[in-house]
Amino acid sequence: MKNAIILTASLVFLSTIPFSCKKTIQQQEENYIVSLVTNGTWRITGYYDHQTINLTDSFAGYAFQFNANNTLYGTRFGQQTNGTYSVDIPTKSITTNFPSASYPITLLNHTWIITDSYTDSVAAKAIVDTSFNILNLHKN
Repeated sequence: MKNAIILTASLVFLSTIPFSCKKTIQQQEENYIVSLVTNGTWRITGYYDHQTINLTDSFAGYAFQFNANNTLYGTRFGQQTNGTYSVDIPTKSITTNFPSASYPITLLNHTWIITDSYTDSVAAKAIVDTSFNILNLHKN
């Protein structure tokens, strides 16, 4: 009986290790991404609405700062627009929300699926209707 209890307890403990490791790895990945994103400001070097309408020039002069507390802001000509973001490692996505923003910042209010990334650039797409928007960011 004592051996059965020890065996059961051991199996329960061992079965939680893969989940703990997976969660630890996921947390490390998220910490790395947040560190990478929050280090410096970003500019939009490409924005295509429904894949074809080039709205990149609408973002000329904007600099975006991501903060470790999941807030971000965009500034242009001394005006700041505040928002929030969240990272989802399993889906390789970042969701941005600028609740009181005006055009063109409202175009960023999506869940962006990362399609390519480097330490100084990110390419992403957001599904919109039956199409998707394309976003390219580069570090300043």
